[in-house]
Amino acid sequence: MRPVIDNPRIAVVGAGLIGQRHAKLIKAGADATLSAIVDPTDAARGFAGEIRAPWFASIAEMLAAGRPDGLIVATPNQLHLEHGLQAVEAGLPALIEKPIADSVAAAEQLVSAAEPAEVPLLIGHHRRHNPLIADAKTKIEAGKLGKLVAVHGMFWLYKPDDYFDVEWRRKPGAGPVYINLIHDIDLLRHLVGEVASVQAMQSSAARGHEVEDTAAALLTFENGALGTITASDSIVGPWSWEQTAGENPAYPETDQHCYLIGGTKGSLSLPNGEVWGQDEPRSWWRDFQRSGPATPFDADPLVRQIAHFCDVIRGQTAPLVSGREGLQTLNVIEALKQSADTGETITLI
Repeated sequence: MRPVIDNPRIAVVGAGLIGQRHAKLIKAGADATLSAIVDPTDAARGFAGEIRAPWFASIAEMLAAGRPDGLIVATPNQLHLEHGLQAVEAGLPALIEKPIADSVAAAEQLVSAAEPAEVPLLIGHHRRHNPLIADAKTKIEAGKLGKLVAVHGMFWLYKPDDYFDVEWRRKPGAGPVYINLIHDIDLLRHLVGEVASVQAMQSSAARGHEVEDTAAALLTFENGALGTITASDSIVGPWSWEQTAGENPAYPETDQHCYLIGGTKGSLSLPNGEVWGQDEPRSWWRDFQRSGPATPFDADPLVRQIAHFCDVIRGQTAPLVSGREGLQTLNVIEALKQSADTGETITLI
């Protein structure tokens, strides 16, 4: 019988910006205990001292000193496979920041190790933990929109010029497709369905770096719906999840939307959750009925994600965003990049 874990001990591997945020949220919350910071850098050691957490240079050293109940892996993408496999080998549930790995091949290797070992992997697509998304999915599955026909997503914002003073942010792989659009693709998969094919293009004309600053894609979904999505970190505009959802106080919040999902009975805008519908018979001549979200935003989704991770550790629920879900989202992103590089339509299903 699995032992009851009232207050799971969680180690955070990687003390960059997101790793520090996870650690601080655990320290401030009541769901879990921060058992360690694992990161070989002096800066990480200093951070661990500041928040009064044990520090270790490696997962192996941490495990030799004492076993936590779970790991949060917030290291650079190219280390996700190595650290994820260490978690699986140790039998520790792991919350791995998005993307699950730096390539589909690496993600497949990690999922193939975790599933037969029955070690839960959660992927840090935290937006799925927002109650606005849960409410939207409930409405869609209840048929409020009818048969889904089309979707449009936008990630438009301006990253300050000094953001690119760090060299790796100007290199391929660090652009808005891998860093930002992956969140939007994950939500569209979650709400609309699996992506069947992708046709994409990209540009670096705005900033002139090696990495793209703008991308656009046409999506076909398995259920027949069609989609368009555009992403740019070089547009001064309010149409991105970051600046419409109010999840992160670091961003100014606007009253705009960034996703539109349309069906034969109604349309939905997000994140405001408004549904536009009509009485029968539906027609362009008829007035609209307009309704708002049933569930207001009530907590930082990162906090909700940690609470969910604790429930997974306790064996009380399955991961909302499993390793295989993270793999599927990365597969779409990799196909999108391949299409943008080659000009070809990439078929996924």
